[in-house]
Amino acid sequence: MTASTRVPATEITGARGALMKFAARRMLGEVPESLGVMWHNPTVLMGLMGVNRKAEKWNELDKDLVVLADMAAAAAVGCSFCLDLNYFLAHSRGLDEAKAREAPRWRESSSFAPLERRVMEYADAMSRTPVAVTDELSAALLEELGAPALLELTARIAIMNTSARANIALGIRSQGLADSCGLVPLASATVHVGSTA
Repeated sequence: MTASTRVPATEITGARGALMKFAARRMLGEVPESLGVMWHNPTVLMGLMGVNRKAEKWNELDKDLVVLADMAAAAAVGCSFCLDLNYFLAHSRGLDEAKAREAPRWRESSSFAPLERRVMEYADAMSRTPVAVTDELSAALLEELGAPALLELTARIAIMNTSARANIALGIRSQGLADSCGLVPLASATVHVGSTA
């Protein structure tokens, strides 16, 4: 394995490591390099995975909106691994792949309904530094989604920001997960002024 990350991947060992590799192969078809990077500190890895597993059980927000929010946040931050992984997961879970594919360029795409656009705008605004969420956008989403779903949306975007920023800092990049299952390439993101990408 060629070290393309800032922290070289280490060998994933032990019973817990074997289980991690098995789960990765089952879910993704391969063991991503990022797992070897994070294996330097299994406690941190397990903690982050635990948060994501708990978030997967949340159910106030439509799953397609979750994917679009995650991908818009990942595009805003510039995490190619997050975009690749979420597109792959959208495909494997039977979510709207065409919309997931267009999420990195949601502003220019005609594929999205008004609510989907507002969700992606919110994800993008939350992913800015400083955060650029407006009262008007929050009020519109509160009315359309309700408080429980808006809180879930906010928490999911915060989790994606944590993952995306950590991946970028560690030099973790796309591994072609979407390519490996024959998915059409993701649309290219357009970087906007003030973007952290």
